[in-house]
Amino acid sequence: MNRDNFSALLMAIAVVSVIVGFAIYFNSPSLNKASSTQQQVEKFVSAATIQNGTMTTIKLDKAQFQNIDKSQFRMAPEFAQISGYINTPGNNGPLTLSSLKGKVVLVDFWTYTCINCIRTIPYINDWNQKYADKGLVIVGVHSPEFEFEKNYNNVKAAVQKYGINYPVLLDSDHGTWNAFGNQYWPRDYLIDSQGYIRHDHIGEGGYDQTEKVIQSLLAERAALMGMKEISLNTKPTISPKSLQSVDLTKGTTPEIYLGYYYARAPLGNPENFRPDQTVSYSIPSNTNFSPDVVYLQGNWKNNRDNMELQSDTGRIVLTYYAKSVNIVAGGKGGGVVSNDAATATTMSKKSLGVDLSQDGSFRINGQRLYNLAMHNDYNAHSIIINVMGKGFQLYTFTFG
Repeated sequence: MNRDNFSALLMAIAVVSVIVGFAIYFNSPSLNKASSTQQQVEKFVSAATIQNGTMTTIKLDKAQFQNIDKSQFRMAPEFAQISGYINTPGNNGPLTLSSLKGKVVLVDFWTYTCINCIRTIPYINDWNQKYADKGLVIVGVHSPEFEFEKNYNNVKAAVQKYGINYPVLLDSDHGTWNAFGNQYWPRDYLIDSQGYIRHDHIGEGGYDQTEKVIQSLLAERAALMGMKEISLNTKPTISPKSLQSVDLTKGTTPEIYLGYYYARAPLGNPENFRPDQTVSYSIPSNTNFSPDVVYLQGNWKNNRDNMELQSDTGRIVLTYYAKSVNIVAGGKGGGVVSNDAATATTMSKKSLGVDLSQDGSFRINGQRLYNLAMHNDYNAHSIIINVMGKGFQLYTFTFG
């Protein structure tokens, strides 16, 4: 499918989704009422707010919050089937949601190789720094996409890498994911001090609105505790260097899975996927590369969730539409990257991914996400990865 047709298809899907969404909303009194109630709470919190620079003081009327009808909100389920704990009290001891009653809780479903999740972490860290001493508890529920993401040490290393200080629970069997009825990475649920889910956000973006809900729920908590006012320092603690600039309105290439079980599209090679077989792939010199399609060269074993190089060398070629490109990879070896037909020695430093050395090379040093290119636009770009080392495992391409 060419780019124009693909974009048209995405637009058609988006339009249908919006129409269906409105239909569900306007025909679901409980959803409509819940949204209206939360907006009402935010409105009288806003009216009682005094702003002085970065300090926000909210005057509280307990009666207003006692009269909130919460019958349309559902109670948050308990954390279920947790296999490990990081940053929890008692030297990484068990943590239950019921033990957090009386706090405002943000439950963040994420997984450490998901680029969409990674881009939300600076904002979540910011909220943790600003509001933890005001009654907010953030709990990261790590629900893995790949088998290696169940490894406790892998998750712990990611938690340290991204500067996460709030509790992280390993939901390796998706018990909590299923209890919440979740289907997305990332997804945030905001739970009030009485245990009701008051806000639900899917994906990136919407940070200002989520923070507004956090502030309103902290104000509600304080009022129910009998406080007459609450002061919040709303000055951002985010470092600009921690943010990856991405325009969510741009139509980028969708994530490409390389394991045969998860693959959503065929390979560019005529041999395509052959489950559990080792295949000798080749790329003829006259190949007309289609966009958003992966082409392989070398001997590759078709695993359930990755392609694993069996020869000493191999090649991966892809044309894509995005400002940045990443791979989720593991195993052994490494590679040398050429972006937009540039050689490693002539490649613009501006397109050099953060995980590449100055010569365009990288080494596999763990099962994680590797950033291989950063561009200044969302136009068509190409990448060639000359892989070296038997045992190199490629799981996905992701884009931003």
